[in-house]
Amino acid sequence: MIQNKSNIELSNWELVSVNPNKKDWNWKDLFCFWANNIQTIIGFSLIASFYLLYDLNIIIVFFGSLAAVILVIFFSNLIGKPSQKHGIPFPVFLRISMGINGARYIGILRGIVATFMFGVQTFFLSKSFGYLIRISLFKYDNNFQEQEIFSYFYFGLDIIDWTSLILTIFLQVYLFKKGQDFIKGFINFSAIFVYIGLIIFCSIIASNNFTEVINLIENIFVLENIFQKSNVGPLLSVCGTMFAYFSIVIVNFGDFSRFVKNKTELKKGNATLIFNLIFFSIFSIFIVLGADIILNKSFTDLDKILTNPTDIIGKFDNTFLTAIVLCFIVFATASTNLIANFIPSKYSLINFAPKKLNSNSSGILIGLIALLVGGFWLSILSQVGVLSIIDTIATFFGPIFGIVIADYYLIKKKELVNKDIFSSNKDSSYYFSGGWHIRAIFSLIIAFIFSAATIWNAELRYLQSFSWLIGATVGFIMYYLVSKK
Repeated sequence: MIQNKSNIELSNWELVSVNPNKKDWNWKDLFCFWANNIQTIIGFSLIASFYLLYDLNIIIVFFGSLAAVILVIFFSNLIGKPSQKHGIPFPVFLRISMGINGARYIGILRGIVATFMFGVQTFFLSKSFGYLIRISLFKYDNNFQEQEIFSYFYFGLDIIDWTSLILTIFLQVYLFKKGQDFIKGFINFSAIFVYIGLIIFCSIIASNNFTEVINLIENIFVLENIFQKSNVGPLLSVCGTMFAYFSIVIVNFGDFSRFVKNKTELKKGNATLIFNLIFFSIFSIFIVLGADIILNKSFTDLDKILTNPTDIIGKFDNTFLTAIVLCFIVFATASTNLIANFIPSKYSLINFAPKKLNSNSSGILIGLIALLVGGFWLSILSQVGVLSIIDTIATFFGPIFGIVIADYYLIKKKELVNKDIFSSNKDSSYYFSGGWHIRAIFSLIIAFIFSAATIWNAELRYLQSFSWLIGATVGFIMYYLVSKK
C-alpha cells in the first residue's frame, strides 16, 4: 500500500512509459521535426548571413555547418535512445541520475527557460497576427485604424497588439494541449507547408531572374585557398554558432524520441537533419539573392543585402504577397515554439507537481505566464537585461546532458529500474539522499561554473558559442570521476 502511494505521488499519465502501440513516429516524422527547428526567421537569417555577409569561403561555411549538425545528430541519438527504449520524457529520465527530488528542481530549470521563451516567441508571433489584422482592416476601410481607440497604448501595445497577443496565446495553448497525435500532425504539416512556401517563393524569383541569381551564386562559390590555417578559426566559429542554435532542443529531445518506433527509425530520422540543412541553405541563399536583385532592379536601391524574411517582404509593396508570407512565418514560428518551448515547459511543470498538474492545467499555466512575459516584454522585460538571466540558466543544459549521459551509459550500463523510477520509498534506487544525488549535483555545479564563465567573464566570451559543449564535457568527466567504482 505504501509503494502504491509513493508511485501515485510521482506518477502522471503524461509521464508514464508510452504504450508500445503509441510509438508511431518514424524517420519521416523526425525529418519534419528537424525541419521545424531550422525553418525559423533566426535560422534563415543565420544561414544566409554566413554565406553572404561575412565574406567567408562557402566551403568553410558548409563544412562548419555540417560539423555542427553532425554533433547535434550524435548527441540527439545519445539522449534520445533511453527515452525511446523506456518511453519516458526527459524530466523522468533525469531522475535516475539526479534523484527523484533533484530531477524536479533541476528539470524545472529547463521549464523556466522554455516558458519564458514561449512568452517571448509568442510576442513576436503575435506581431505577425497583428500585421494580418491590420491588413484586413485596411482592406475593409483604409481609414478605419485612424479611430481614437487605436491611439491608446498600454505597456507599449495598442488594442490590436493586445488582441493579437491574447489570440496567439489562446490558439497555441488550445492546439498544443490536444495530444500527441495532433502534435505530430501539426509538426508534419508545418514542415511541409513551409517548404512548399519556400519553393513557391523561389519559383516566383526564378521566373524572371533565374540567370542572374545563378550567376551570383556562382560568384560566391570560391574554392581557392581552402586549406589554410587562417580558415580554422572561421570554421570553428561557424560550427559553434550553428551548434548553439540547435543546442536548445538537444537536452529534452527525449520528450519526442519516446514516441519513435525503434532505434533504427531514430537514427535515420536524426540523420535527416543533414538534408534539412542543405535544403534550407539552398532556399535561403536563393531567396535572399533573388530578392536583392528584384529590389534593386524594380523598387529601391539597397545599401546592404537583407537576410531577414520580414525585412525582405517589408520592402515589397505587395499586400497579397505580404499576407501569404506572413502565413508561412506564423506556421514556422508556432511549430518551433511548440517544439523548443511548449513541450519542454509542459513536461517540466508536470514532473515538478505530478499530482496537481496535467496537460490542460499545465497548458493554462504556460499560457498565463506567456501573457505576462509577452505583455511586458516590450516595455519592461526587454529593457532590464532579463535575457542575461535566462542565458545563464540555460548554461545548465550542457552540464545536465553530460551528467545524464555519463550516468546512463558508463555508470549504470544502460540499465534502468522501472519499478523505482516512480517510487519515493527510501530504499528505492533513485531516492539517494532525501531524493537528491549529491554527486550529480556537485558535478552539475562545477560544470555550470565553467559553462557560465563564457557569458559572465569578458575574457572568455569568445567561447560563448561553445558554452553548451564546454559544460557537457566538464559535467561528463566530473560525474564519471566522482561516481566510478
